[in-house]
Amino acid sequence: MQYHLNGYRTGDPAISPAVDRPAARDAVDVLIVGCGPAGLTLAAQLSCFADITTRIVDRKAGPLEVGQADGIACRSMEMFEAFGFAEKVAKEAYWVNEVAFWRPDAGTGQIARADRILDTEEGLSEFPHVILNQARVHDFYLEHMRNGPARLSPDYNLALVSLTRTTDADHPVEAVFDRLDAPGTQETVRARFVIGCDGARSTVRAQMGHRLKGEAARQLWGVMDILAVTDFPDIRLKCAIQSADQGSLLIIPREGGYMVRMYIELDSLRGDERPADRNLTADALVAKARAILSPHRLEVREVAWWSAYEIGQRVCDGFDDVPDGARGARVPRIFIAGDACHTHSPKAGQGMNVSMADAFNLGWKLAAVLRGQAHPALLDSYSNERRAKAQELIDFDRDMARLFSEKPKSAAEAARFQAYFRKHGRYTAGVETRYAPSALTADDTHQGLAPGLPIGMRFHSAPVIRLADARPMELAHVAKADGRWRLFTFAGRGDDGARGSATARLCEALSNLIEPAAPDALLDLRAVFQQPHRDLGIERMPPLLLPRKGRYGLIDYEKIFAADPRDGRNIYTLRQIDRENGAMVLVRPDQHVAALLPFGDMPALRAFLDRSPLILPRRA
Repeated sequence: MQYHLNGYRTGDPAISPAVDRPAARDAVDVLIVGCGPAGLTLAAQLSCFADITTRIVDRKAGPLEVGQADGIACRSMEMFEAFGFAEKVAKEAYWVNEVAFWRPDAGTGQIARADRILDTEEGLSEFPHVILNQARVHDFYLEHMRNGPARLSPDYNLALVSLTRTTDADHPVEAVFDRLDAPGTQETVRARFVIGCDGARSTVRAQMGHRLKGEAARQLWGVMDILAVTDFPDIRLKCAIQSADQGSLLIIPREGGYMVRMYIELDSLRGDERPADRNLTADALVAKARAILSPHRLEVREVAWWSAYEIGQRVCDGFDDVPDGARGARVPRIFIAGDACHTHSPKAGQGMNVSMADAFNLGWKLAAVLRGQAHPALLDSYSNERRAKAQELIDFDRDMARLFSEKPKSAAEAARFQAYFRKHGRYTAGVETRYAPSALTADDTHQGLAPGLPIGMRFHSAPVIRLADARPMELAHVAKADGRWRLFTFAGRGDDGARGSATARLCEALSNLIEPAAPDALLDLRAVFQQPHRDLGIERMPPLLLPRKGRYGLIDYEKIFAADPRDGRNIYTLRQIDRENGAMVLVRPDQHVAALLPFGDMPALRAFLDRSPLILPRRA
């Protein structure tokens, strides 16, 4: 963490200096409707920018206290690191290290452990897959928002009534809310952009005229968080249990060491029957769980929370308010994210994770347009990129739910779910998302320069050593949620950054592209070298890698890194980076690789940036 740039200040460095202006109320840049994971991710991203006015509202009376979602994928942990609270989540959470598979024994027909495997493959991420109450994730986002320069916090008890596009050039969307804490009164908010993060029954989506499309599987499931005493040996492991004739059960240990969550397969729904028609009780779920776990004992001492739901997979026909025929001719002003545009079963633990990924994709794009760093055409990419990912999720979830509910007739059939789980472990970890070639993502022409950093996928971190202070660290951890692009340069063999080196020539060329007065305004340059850090000289590095910043012209010493030479930690080996010639890796603000380019190929870099909607500060 860097601070003291513009003078020494005491206190918590995570708390930004407050903006000296009145809080925005009735006219804002961005209005967020809904304080779920998507809404809070978006608000946390926008709270980083002092020059953007944001308001987030919710119809509930206050913050979430008991959350339904709990699974946090490796990729979401990487995103939390960008917001600065991954360590807090990791400290509180249950770590999903292994998964046990139970199915009927061929001889007795009773459930028996068939296998036990790693939950995620080695080296997939520097972070684990963890379990933590959604409400605690909300708490960390709310803290981040309060600590931002705008001191952003939600407004509760506001129910959206109408949403209208107007002719107001400054704030072309008008939202009207009922004040639930003052019956009979309403409040109107005008905004440049509105984002509906208001769940599966989204009012914003309805006001846009969109609807969720798909089918329900008509399969009823129950879920409960319990404190129990049992002789089931794997109660503190994630378990997928398929019984011979009582159905299936998924066990997810919860944080705190004692509580567990159980997803319990119930009977199929018939005709027009809804889950509420069954008049289920917590005792009924407990009885079903006991039947599946038999002959093991289950004594439930407390049910902390329970619910019943129908499995369904649905995706919205559009993620913004621009019809397909008007794309490119009309700027999107209203968006939806999270459950407002896709719903599915909770089996793969993707709901909260994909919702947050939606918002992380959209947040930096809104900020870039609002701050004049990109053309409004950038906003079209949100619906294009995220709707494709939502459809992938729906297809995956349909197969996962079907395989989990199958009644195995043989060991071979029962093993199919385990094989599917193992095969798709990267997907459930959240690291398989890959954006197609576009104005924001290059094609694979130069993929051979670094096969371990696939274009369109998230920048896969690896250990490095920071040159100035010899600190070992993960390289991707410099990519904070601040709306900036990153250009990582990986030097070729023998390049030490000194005068006349390829790195020195590249920095001289980049100096003609990047505005010296604001070197990191949009493009953050970082350099990695192959030599051991003690063989490099910081005094020989190009000035662009030691930029002067702030009112005192202080030097930023944190832009230069050396590969970690220890076995299994060298970034060039781990990510298969061309050692002879090096490579340049351009990374988007949402941490996805935008382009791989030959080291020093400025024409190729300029061509990519010129094709994109970005507006880079440049000097002639």
